[in-house]
Amino acid sequence: MAVDWTDEQNDTIVADYFAMLENDISGRPYSKAEHNRALQSRINRPRGSIEYKHQNISAVLKGLGQTWISGYKPAFNFQMSLVDAVVRRLDLLPEGATFQPVISKYSPIGVQEDSPLWIGPPPTLGNSLPPAETAEMAAIARKYDVAARDARNRQLGRAGEERVLAHERAKLQAAGRRDLAERIRWVSELDGDGAGFDIGSYDTEGNRRLIEVKTTNGWDRTPFHITQNELAVSEANSNEWILFRLWNFTREPRAFEIRPPLSRHVELVATSYEANFM
Repeated sequence: MAVDWTDEQNDTIVADYFAMLENDISGRPYSKAEHNRALQSRINRPRGSIEYKHQNISAVLKGLGQTWISGYKPAFNFQMSLVDAVVRRLDLLPEGATFQPVISKYSPIGVQEDSPLWIGPPPTLGNSLPPAETAEMAAIARKYDVAARDARNRQLGRAGEERVLAHERAKLQAAGRRDLAERIRWVSELDGDGAGFDIGSYDTEGNRRLIEVKTTNGWDRTPFHITQNELAVSEANSNEWILFRLWNFTREPRAFEIRPPLSRHVELVATSYEANFM
């Protein structure tokens, strides 16, 4: 009969995983086998159990909208106590932050490459994860409000907007429309967040694209926050406004676009209310 992992064991293996993750992100060599052997004596668990728990941690990080060690493929059917241990570790970071080496290492590279992003279809029932995995990912996202973590992370948001800006320019230049590429405007950076979109761009025919960028390090179904003003602008400019969802940002950025009405694609849930005195 399998014995549940204790909080101390979970905290130990999560801390060790994060040490490997930092090396992985920074490009420093490390040995997974050596880490495993050291853990075996520290937490009294066999090699195979530790390997699978590493895969569980990858799955938890994916559900939390964080990056993970690519060599440990996410494996599901984990206990929520492991999620708690990962969150405890993440909470040691500054408020709203992600795993810090990610943004400083990857986002400047993405902008300097100045190449178009991979754009795929929005998530649907037909291209979703297996039901059990989807349920676990959704439970993590709800319990720990992954959308709020992404929304508070201004560094992540700004890096995502930079990458989309480079994508839009590269796409127009590749189509021979350098004239339009030079007219693209980073609205949120120049004018602030009140416009209801982040980037003013164009398609190859010269039609306006009012792009609101939502960035996450997580999977394509990671929830996101959208403001009432952004919704209002999307409805008033339904032929031009685009929600540009950028996901898996730190590893291999992927994206999809959603056009109004957003209710055709996502369930909009009110998370706060303005209170006025009567």
